[in-house]
Amino acid sequence: METELQRIGLIAGGGQFPRLFARKAMQKGYRVIAAGFHSETDKDLANDVDSLKWLYLGQVNKLLKYFKSHGVTEAAMLGTIQKTNIFKDIRPDFKALAFIAKTARTHDDSILTSFANLLEEEGIQLRPSTFLLPELISPAGCWTRRKPDKAETRDIRQGWHLAKAVGKLDIGQCLVISNGTVLAVEAIDGTDATILRGGKLSHGNGAVVVKLSKPTQDLRFDLPSSGCETIETMHRSGATVLALEAGRSLSFDREEMIRLADRYKISIIALTDDDIP
Repeated sequence: METELQRIGLIAGGGQFPRLFARKAMQKGYRVIAAGFHSETDKDLANDVDSLKWLYLGQVNKLLKYFKSHGVTEAAMLGTIQKTNIFKDIRPDFKALAFIAKTARTHDDSILTSFANLLEEEGIQLRPSTFLLPELISPAGCWTRRKPDKAETRDIRQGWHLAKAVGKLDIGQCLVISNGTVLAVEAIDGTDATILRGGKLSHGNGAVVVKLSKPTQDLRFDLPSSGCETIETMHRSGATVLALEAGRSLSFDREEMIRLADRYKISIIALTDDDIP
């Protein structure tokens, strides 16, 4: 008799992370039952999963019924959701409206944690996004040939404390700083737009990009991530250092990311709170 494979639900946003997760899950012997979102999720995800249902943001009841119909008791939520689409491409059902009414705070982390609690109440445990891909977690150290100079190191230290303060307010995960002056703080427009805004204000004098998890970050989802596109954006903006949080951030295509950074003479360094005086 053929053994029934373990099922894993996948709530998939945009970017490459959902496809990487799905492929790894299939290799590990899982059946992947995925839910994707119109205007967000890569349509090619269908090639990497056993089942894929397309939803609009806010269709919570359809998501729950779909997972339950496939016997899903564990799920992961990963990939990007463009926050600007929340205001133009959302179709909340009664379940979603009831959920919103009960959610006291509307910050990102509060909503995500409350949503995770809702899934658990419905018998679906939300797993950390990295539980099958721990190799994506950023390791500590300076990854590149060029290390931050003294001025950049001062900006990393100051930017680190400021980014944590901004994260505590649940505003964003990234800021751009140069010579002690904050040039840009991430808001709804996302990391790349923040880097470009900050780079424009640096007038070619270089800038440090600090991207950290929030102090109260739920490690099951929304970890800060970076990749080759981040480095390309930094190069266009004139930013010279990327400071990440070791163990609490994701880095995609790391070898290529480092190769690009070395070509552009950009420094990438991953630190922890213990490294920051």
